[in-house]
Amino acid sequence: MPIDPSDEAVVAAQLGRPPRSIHAVAHRCPCGNPDVVATEPRLDDGTPFPTTFYLTCPRAASMIGTLEASGLMREMSERLSADEELAAAYARAHDAYLEARAAIGEVPEIAGVSAGGMPGRVKCLHVLAGQSLAQGPGTNPLGDEVLDALGAWWQRGPCVGADAEEPA
Repeated sequence: MPIDPSDEAVVAAQLGRPPRSIHAVAHRCPCGNPDVVATEPRLDDGTPFPTTFYLTCPRAASMIGTLEASGLMREMSERLSADEELAAAYARAHDAYLEARAAIGEVPEIAGVSAGGMPGRVKCLHVLAGQSLAQGPGTNPLGDEVLDALGAWWQRGPCVGADAEEPA
């Protein structure tokens, strides 16, 4: 089922560019806008693309950028090394990510590669949060922690206006 043109317009406004190879809206913000899209594992131009769950909300993305700059990724990676239970849950998140991508399509060039540094390290909090939103709480423990740290980023209203042309 193709993505609704109005959702595609919102995503374009959120990203500030036309979106690439959207498969579906993977999660909606409480405001109603898409905030995570599922992308095709191979872009329209043929490029393999491992980031299945792509966070599109610029407000959430900016806040996550601040968390990344704080050193949170390094701290999380260190915890993975020291906490076997957390590492096992993170490995399960990696597997869930791969299963979701495989349900969309197989791309041999990225077989076994998820995103965000999984399963051995933390490389991108945006991806982890996107997975937690798309696949639900409990799927990715570190993505859940990122979302908890963000709080209710949507409370000020939609990140783009109703006409989907400019940030709100």
